[in-house]
Amino acid sequence: MILTTKTEIGWNNIRMVPILHNRMEFALEVRRVFKDFEPDHVAVEYPDTLKGKIIDGVKRLPLLSVVYYEEKDETFTYLLLEPTDGGVEAIRLALSNGIPLHFVDRDTEGCPPDFSPMPDPYAITRIGHFLYCQAHMKTYRGHDASPEDLLREKTMAYHLQELSKTGEKILFVGGLSHAQGILDMLDQPQTQVIGRRVRKGVGLAHLHRDSSREIMGEMPFLSTAYERSRTGPMELDRLKINNELIDIGRKRHWKTSKEEVPHSQIRMLNKFARNYAFLTENLVPSFYQIIVAARGTVDDNFAYEVWEEGSDYPYQSEEPGLPVLRLEGEDLFLDNRRIRFHRQLKTLRRRLVPVPVKKKKREQYPGEWQKDFKGFSICSYPPEDVVVEGYGHYLSEKALEIKTEENIRIEPFACSMLDGLDIRETIRKWTSRTIYVREDRPLKGKVGSVVVIFDPDLPDRDGREEFPWRVTWLGEHNQESDMAFYSTPAGEVMDGPGISRCQYGGFMMTYPPLRVYDVWRDPFFHFARNKPEKLLMAALDYSFEKHVVYVAATPPSGWCQSLAARLGKKIIYLPIGTFSPVTLKKIKQFHVLDGHPVRKYARDYI
Repeated sequence: MILTTKTEIGWNNIRMVPILHNRMEFALEVRRVFKDFEPDHVAVEYPDTLKGKIIDGVKRLPLLSVVYYEEKDETFTYLLLEPTDGGVEAIRLALSNGIPLHFVDRDTEGCPPDFSPMPDPYAITRIGHFLYCQAHMKTYRGHDASPEDLLREKTMAYHLQELSKTGEKILFVGGLSHAQGILDMLDQPQTQVIGRRVRKGVGLAHLHRDSSREIMGEMPFLSTAYERSRTGPMELDRLKINNELIDIGRKRHWKTSKEEVPHSQIRMLNKFARNYAFLTENLVPSFYQIIVAARGTVDDNFAYEVWEEGSDYPYQSEEPGLPVLRLEGEDLFLDNRRIRFHRQLKTLRRRLVPVPVKKKKREQYPGEWQKDFKGFSICSYPPEDVVVEGYGHYLSEKALEIKTEENIRIEPFACSMLDGLDIRETIRKWTSRTIYVREDRPLKGKVGSVVVIFDPDLPDRDGREEFPWRVTWLGEHNQESDMAFYSTPAGEVMDGPGISRCQYGGFMMTYPPLRVYDVWRDPFFHFARNKPEKLLMAALDYSFEKHVVYVAATPPSGWCQSLAARLGKKIIYLPIGTFSPVTLKKIKQFHVLDGHPVRKYARDYI
């Protein structure tokens, strides 16, 4: 073994770059060495029997390809060509620079997958590639290799010796576990090892989009960042990419759920993920660990948004020109783990550090469902109607119950027990030796309308609103109330064909149905200064009963109180903070369907 400098591994005119397959840090090292070394030949750790198909697949990148063939025992072997693999990167560089390419490995069948623990590749960004490889080679030097590994190392050493005779600069990219064995054999003359020279039935296929979410060695979001970096600077940091993913997840979560994830929770998420990584003897959390941390510190919806963004590989094609292959983790002998998101759109996912995903229909291309959403004859989703009607009924009963308790008169016992003994007041004033009784005075009137304000949505300086869509819906039968609301626009977030997910900013419900004119166009309510006031005015105007329930973060304005008095109505204000945030979160989300026919299949997506 000859070390030309303290930072290089090589032998004579051969420069070696030991790698761990499908790890971004090693692919970056291959690019760096290729640029500095300027080789005349490139040799890679792949058998020559697969050369044609591998080169064809690499030329298709960034589209993902799978080289496959059947072994003697009828077992199919699959080789996924990913942009973050150091060997694949070496092939791409050789092809793009017109440098001769050599496949020097031995064609071997029945090789078991190697799950030997390796130090976290992120250490390379701190100590460098040379020290990382040197530490591993010193640790494992002298370990017994399997007979198949010895044959492979002898084959690679023989081909490298033959290439070395040209006197030109050779760049060899191969597995770190074979590096020390090959270096030891290069010091001795090698003979060609008997082995297969031709393999029949080798195929090339395009990897299905759903499979790319499951079986890629690196997180697809990271692979995408690496692919984009090939045309720019090489400075990529796994930690920074993880932080970027979490930041995008925050924005997606706000867009779909209108819930802000505070920085305090993000700090807690990062600490959770870091400690989880340390427990598994890694420096940087994996994709799986990030998702678990997101779910544990925020909620399942946020974790889903992080998974959805992190598992998406954008380089896809509807007409790949090759057979399309679907693969699962078991096909590549991947160690699977599962995580279940408990959300309205329940999803599972499987991958290497996998988050298995329950198979559900997806868009053929991004934006397909949004493009097809017309919005001319929209309707609601009946199961959600039942929920919101039930919640409105609950708020009505709750408001009457609270006001009835406030209407109770308590007085010292004189000559009548009235409606019974008031134990609480009697005990409170026990020192006075006085017994107190209570008189229940029923509250007159019922509740005719309910208003719930999740967000007043006051316009910002530029007049922008988070909930700009304003709609009035009429009840479809006598069990439904008329409803007016403002929300996020229909057609912005799609959960299926003709199925749009929206978030209420606020809504008004009034019973009986089929009475309400379009609240947002009615000139009678134009005096309202904002959307909550307009909904409350409509609730007061359309209520047949004396009471109107108003649920919001702040009490109704004095102007609305005055209007209620003139109309002979009373507003029962309930602070929204007194209600379960979990329930409010469920009520706040609803779906808009693009016509009644969509109801037939909406349950498959909602």
